[in-house]
Amino acid sequence: MQARSALFDLYGDHLRPRGGRAPVSALVKLLAPLGIAAPAVRTAVSRMVRQGWLHPLRLMSGPGYLLTPKAARQLDEASARLHRTGRVSWDGRFDLITLRLPLSRQDGQKLTFLGYGMLGEHTWVAARPGDGIDAVLTEAGVPFERFSAGHAAGSKGAADVVAQAWDLPAIATAYERFVAEQRPAVAMINARSSDEEAYTARFQLVHAWRSFLFRDPLLPSSLLPPRWPGVTAATFFDKQSTRLRPQADRFVERCLVAASRGARVGFSES
Repeated sequence: MQARSALFDLYGDHLRPRGGRAPVSALVKLLAPLGIAAPAVRTAVSRMVRQGWLHPLRLMSGPGYLLTPKAARQLDEASARLHRTGRVSWDGRFDLITLRLPLSRQDGQKLTFLGYGMLGEHTWVAARPGDGIDAVLTEAGVPFERFSAGHAAGSKGAADVVAQAWDLPAIATAYERFVAEQRPAVAMINARSSDEEAYTARFQLVHAWRSFLFRDPLLPSSLLPPRWPGVTAATFFDKQSTRLRPQADRFVERCLVAASRGARVGFSES
């Protein structure tokens, strides 16, 4: 697990509800159970500041970092998608984008995050308009046109579009692998487990689940195969992340309090 990715998980899952800020000593404490060393945390924080995701500030407990408005918006959107909230039925029309120039790999990942799939080098499609898609393409500096389009062949044509834009069998396999790999780790956590153990297991669960933000466009059920494994995986994730949340929250609070107390007595995190 890379430090930058873990920091996004930490802020999105634990620190955003607590004001989106934390002292750097607490960030180090909270990522240590994941095997991420202090120098890696500080390097990743500096990189996120340069990229406009974090803003340095002085807290009562020492130097800290606050989510920027851009980061807060993206994490809020990611949270809604992680917990599969706000799903809507499909009206039978695709959001179709045609580009004058191909996108860079980085900008293509941004479209993938928003639920778009590539039909061709210059053509992208989504089952519904993605929030902020115009801003993403404008920032990329690529001239584009957008259309609301229904397939002339009806449901069969729509299925062909989906098959071309997304590798649903691969996504289905990834969901099945997610449950198979995560189930043993979370099953080991029980009432006798420490808060740190529960926090670590839950963090790894959420981290693995977050990867589906870049894999699964969250298509409506009418465009998915029957018995879609994403439904089973989402139920598993919701149940286990909720079960482990109280212990994980206790560990987070302890780390934040320890960082605050350490600052008051002149303690510095190595």
